[in-house]
Amino acid sequence: MWPDERVVRLAQERFLTARVHVRDQAQDYKRFGAKYGAQWTPTVLFLDPEGVERHRIEGFLPVDDFLAQMNLALGHLAFHANRWADAERRFHDVVRQYPKTDAAPEAQYWAGVSRYKSSGDAAALSETADSFDRAYQESAWAKKASVWKAA
Repeated sequence: MWPDERVVRLAQERFLTARVHVRDQAQDYKRFGAKYGAQWTPTVLFLDPEGVERHRIEGFLPVDDFLAQMNLALGHLAFHANRWADAERRFHDVVRQYPKTDAAPEAQYWAGVSRYKSSGDAAALSETADSFDRAYQESAWAKKASVWKAA
């Protein structure tokens, strides 16, 4: 399904995968496309065990960007399962392993939110806002975190 061994390995180790082909499985594609609002191919959905979408990738991406998004999905899945420490670790992994991808600033934001959810300590949010001064200053995620800056 994917040409890069790193993507294949991560998919096999961490996800249950299914593929619905737009032409070869037209009825299934139409049904699932309608259910999940998939309007373009490829659309990769990351669903929790109840079938609730927690992350999506639309369109093609370079391998490192795709891997970053897959790892971001793992963070979102952990977050929505209230596994705060696991979510924080996974989000930090995205920032460390894929710092030049679009997923990194989002991961930085959610790592701080995960830490706050785990501890209840608002300093986690303030520190996250401050971390955007060092990296990803121009991202939308920096703007979202800016409200957490200490006065």
